[in-house]
Amino acid sequence: MALLSIKRDAEEIQLNYIDYGQGQPVILIHGWPLSHQSWEKQIPAIVDAGYRCIAYDRRGFGKSSAPYDTYDYSSLASDLHELIEQLQLKDVVLVGFSMGGGEVVRYLTDYGASKVAKAVLVASIIPLVKQHDDNPNGVPAAALEDIIKAIQKDRFAFLAEFHKGFYNYNWSKKDVSEQQLDFDFSVASQASSLATIGAAKAWMDIDFREECKHMNVPTLIIHGKADQTVPIETSAEQAVTLIPNSKLIVYDDAPHGLNVTHSDQLNKDLIAFLTSQ
Repeated sequence: MALLSIKRDAEEIQLNYIDYGQGQPVILIHGWPLSHQSWEKQIPAIVDAGYRCIAYDRRGFGKSSAPYDTYDYSSLASDLHELIEQLQLKDVVLVGFSMGGGEVVRYLTDYGASKVAKAVLVASIIPLVKQHDDNPNGVPAAALEDIIKAIQKDRFAFLAEFHKGFYNYNWSKKDVSEQQLDFDFSVASQASSLATIGAAKAWMDIDFREECKHMNVPTLIIHGKADQTVPIETSAEQAVTLIPNSKLIVYDDAPHGLNVTHSDQLNKDLIAFLTSQ
């Protein structure tokens, strides 16, 4: 692991990241409220396929610095920009999971595609989560407010239950182990409480529908039809109609955490997309 120093105005933070392999760089951007460790089933598959795999902890999560605020998407995308610039990367493939899809879209909006070859949105929030009159399948604002209140009241109790929904966990049909849930809890509970709430507000309130037009690179969208955390109707099914040159792959029985429950299938589809012309 390594640390990347970022200085911006009066703020100075460090991003924790891993950098394995050689070849075309693939940057993995994790979901909320975890860290780059959530990609552990994808990282070796990407490296073994002949690519350079870079995964980092979002500010406030994992082993990265946790500022008091600045968890908006422009700040998060600027961290991604610094990573690309300081590592002198080009021809990059950006892969965003869940909340991480927002960094992909905002990066392309703010910095363009001159250094980006392709993009992948996995179980992504793109284009929006919240319910609106023109987004009736979104999550009601009251339900999102309840999440913030639950985190503020007892973050650890909230996190203990959150990942059961993440995987559609059922005691009678265990697609993931209790140990996986314990691991996720241990990672998420060590994130900054300020970051956990600040980043949640970012993905809850954002509407990327207009920004999707900036996705001017080939884009693969992968989503689970059984995703109860980010419903496919408000995310992937809309995203594929808004993003030019995009393709949607649906896993019929996959929950939100398909990077774990459907890791073999996801890895196969990722590598196929990386190698495609």
